[in-house]
Amino acid sequence: MKSSGKRGTRSFGAVELLPTWHWSQFTFFTMVDHNGNESSAPYFILIGLPGLERAQFWLAFPLCSLYLIAVLGNLTIIYIVRTEHSLHEPMYIFLCMLSGLDVLISTSSMPKMMAIFWFNSTTIQFDACLLQMFAIHSLSGMESTVLLAMAFDRYVAICHPLRHATVLTLPRVAKIGMAAVVRGAALMAPLPVFIKRLPFCGSNILSHSYCLHQDVMKLACADIHVNIIYGLIVIVSAIGLDSLLISLSYLLILKTVLGLTREAQTKAFGTCVSHVCAVFIFYVPFIGLSMVHRFGTQHDSLLPVIMANIYLLVPPVLNPIVYGVKTKEIRQRILRLFHVTTQTSDP
Repeated sequence: MKSSGKRGTRSFGAVELLPTWHWSQFTFFTMVDHNGNESSAPYFILIGLPGLERAQFWLAFPLCSLYLIAVLGNLTIIYIVRTEHSLHEPMYIFLCMLSGLDVLISTSSMPKMMAIFWFNSTTIQFDACLLQMFAIHSLSGMESTVLLAMAFDRYVAICHPLRHATVLTLPRVAKIGMAAVVRGAALMAPLPVFIKRLPFCGSNILSHSYCLHQDVMKLACADIHVNIIYGLIVIVSAIGLDSLLISLSYLLILKTVLGLTREAQTKAFGTCVSHVCAVFIFYVPFIGLSMVHRFGTQHDSLLPVIMANIYLLVPPVLNPIVYGVKTKEIRQRILRLFHVTTQTSDP
């Protein structure tokens, strides 16, 4: 490392790191070569809870507890469905996929969030940020596809019950799961590529505790219309289309159920309640976060940070609770599992 001769400036080969003070007394560097050209930032700074820096060490404990509850609850759902042969049906297999995605989504962000809150480890390398961004967005796209598949399963089971066993066979369910993975990864793969081509020459402070495409692209000092247009295409073709098809499936289900007897209506609605709750739990925070990014104006407001944390933590925590309470088969299996565990632990 050579000194450039200027106080407070360090030189690495042909690149100088110019220190700049910014929001919340963070120091960060803009990369500038000797010709005066600015290039991509080597890292980003993730914020915790703006205005609550003194309290976020303690706030991390309930967040960590929520994460552990989410992981334990979803892994319990996966274990029960895997070990209980009577639950090897399309609805429960899709539920396993949903639980697995919830674990992966929360795990992709929570370790870094805990490092921020507990150890003030606020920096994240550029490529690591792109990897985290791709993981979060692609897993969200996969979850949306799985929710659509679950809606289709309910539509066939209620509107065409005699064809359900032939339409949704286990090999076909596996193919739907693979299609969800490929679709989510293929749609979101261009996002980090588009970010990679952008120069970053100003602030490198992100407004969340993890990397999101709409958050990172705003820091670029170049034209981001390609990013904006492709982001809209992804939202419309994935989240928008999926939510539209889910709504259409439930309109058809409602039309069919209204022609049934009262007892049959209660049973049919009972099989849909858990999935409807899962749909709202996923889409409401997603839409809320998108609206905050689209219409929000205050960069350091707590609202985007709170919405972002809700988006990643609430669905993984609530989904296993909703399915455990509302689905009779899973509830009974959980109670039986804890009953056996209690008996085994008794002297």
